[in-house]
Amino acid sequence: MAFCVLIVDDSPVMRAFIRRIIVLSGMEGAEFLEASDGCEALALMRRQRVDVVLTDINMPSMDGEQLLRCLEADDMLKSVPVVVVSTDGTESRMHQMLALGARGYVKKPFMPETLRQELERVLGGADAQ
Repeated sequence: MAFCVLIVDDSPVMRAFIRRIIVLSGMEGAEFLEASDGCEALALMRRQRVDVVLTDINMPSMDGEQLLRCLEADDMLKSVPVVVVSTDGTESRMHQMLALGARGYVKKPFMPETLRQELERVLGGADAQ
């Protein structure tokens, strides 16, 4: 099944790393879009269908928290699942992001299997393969 992943992170290296992990994990049919902050992500999502967003929290212009708030307020985009991928692994931060609408949370650094499992869970299990 083909699906589109939007990777939102201000680090080009991290975006490439996440993309590579998804490809190497065997999730076939993935297409990738990339954005360096929430503003870019919103603009892309308004032009092209996205199946899942993987976003960092700490970014310039519009951070991951602001992105989640904007997505939740947009009737066309609020159904797109978001998984936060962040170095901030505190319980309070995780709960805050999940309360804002994130469907999952992966703490950096992470094992490739962790990201794959979270993507499969959010995309609907076996249907994502």
